[in-house]
Amino acid sequence: MGLGSSRMKKILLDILICPRCLPEEIRLSDVALETSSTEILKGRLHCGNCGTDYPIEEGIAFLEPDPSLELRQKNRYETMPVVSSYLWSHFGDLMKDDEASNAYREWAILIEPHGGFCLDAGSAVGRFTFEMAQKADFAVGIDNAVAFIRTARELMLSRGGTLELAEEGRITRSQRLIFPGNWKTDNCEFIVGDALALPFSTASFASVSSLNIVDKVSKPLKHLQELNRVARPRGAQCLFSDPFSWSPEVADPADWLGGTQEGLFAGRGHENVLALLEGRLDGLHPFWHIQGMGRIQWKIRTHCNHYESIRSCFVKAAR
Repeated sequence: MGLGSSRMKKILLDILICPRCLPEEIRLSDVALETSSTEILKGRLHCGNCGTDYPIEEGIAFLEPDPSLELRQKNRYETMPVVSSYLWSHFGDLMKDDEASNAYREWAILIEPHGGFCLDAGSAVGRFTFEMAQKADFAVGIDNAVAFIRTARELMLSRGGTLELAEEGRITRSQRLIFPGNWKTDNCEFIVGDALALPFSTASFASVSSLNIVDKVSKPLKHLQELNRVARPRGAQCLFSDPFSWSPEVADPADWLGGTQEGLFAGRGHENVLALLEGRLDGLHPFWHIQGMGRIQWKIRTHCNHYESIRSCFVKAAR
């Protein structure tokens, strides 16, 4: 896939803050930017409080609080087989694959069209961000896997591309992906960042989403608190969905939001997330009004003979 005009959209500059300085919100100043009237190709964003410089390279802003190479090398989501799996999972239905699910269309239906910005936290290769770009003025996808963000931006710029999907072992096949002709892609952007330290000002977003990520972060409650912080206190929507596949390799069981028999979050994760959103469990403020809940079948493909079917429990809320 070609990079095309790989520039970050300037509209994001007004809401970016230093993730390292949280909970203090420090606006970032732009330094030595190579820009056009609306876009940024290269440069850096500087925090005058902690002194951190966040680079923008090939149009990608790197806004992680800890951008160490060692952490990135340990991130399994940076590998091409995993990128292939997520590309199929996100776009298999658009490629007319009979095995694909309609999960992203079903999730998208739950969000009402609205003005303002929307955030897709843990965006991976971008399908839900693109879906939200059809519902809002501007959509932002954020993920800490550079391979995911680079791939999502290539798809955004080229409105599709030729994907290399794993078939078996080292064998791959080329698959053409073409975005729907009526899809808007000039009103979205993807940045590298951390779902536990979102680099956005409080109340920046009219809608926020967390799809299949809360059981993949080291501090699940912190992720929900960050999502809550960047959502508007009024006139906002929230879509949460997760299979609650808790793992001690990802997070200490004491930090899980369910799946244990003792502690504040004993019981089932779905019920505890509902209680957090509604304010029946302490942790989120302001609270949310639940508009709907249910389950959506989501699929991921490792290779042509191996698929995983996952039941993701969703909650749609508003305030």
